Amino acid sequence: MIAFKSAMARLPATALALSLAACTVAAQAAPYVMFRDPGCGCCHEWAEHIRADMQAEVVMREDVPMTQVKADRGIPADLASCHTMEVEGYVIEGHVPAADIRRLLRERPEGVRGLAVAGMPLGSPGMEMGGRTQPYKVIAFGDFGQRVFATYQ
Repeated sequence: MIAFKSAMARLPATALALSLAACTVAAQAAPYVMFRDPGCGCCHEWAEHIRADMQAEVVMREDVPMTQVKADRGIPADLASCHTMEVEGYVIEGHVPAADIRRLLRERPEGVRGLAVAGMPLGSPGMEMGGRTQPYKVIAFGDFGQRVFATYQ
């Protein structure tokens, strides 16, 4: 009888732990939302990079003008690219490698609103062009301004 009462006393804590675990799994399973211009072809390639590397569902939206998407999310004009993604409360602008997004989600640096790769540099994910590459930087941006998050040669 004592064992039964002890087990019953632990029941609310067990239920709470299970519901928190379910919420965590649901949050991780939330799709990444990518806004893109319907005329851009590289966006599909970058989305496939994210799907494959991060095992994430990517939902593409073409129903909002890209200028509005970027303005609403506070993307600096000098960091603009062809697509914008929302990932767990962060903004990802352009051809940011999945490894840098994983690092952002792991470290969650204070004050960072998002990451961006300005333009469409050759050799960045989704912009592979027969081995041709251009150096580029992944920039973290937020209320602090901008700073280099990663560099690729």
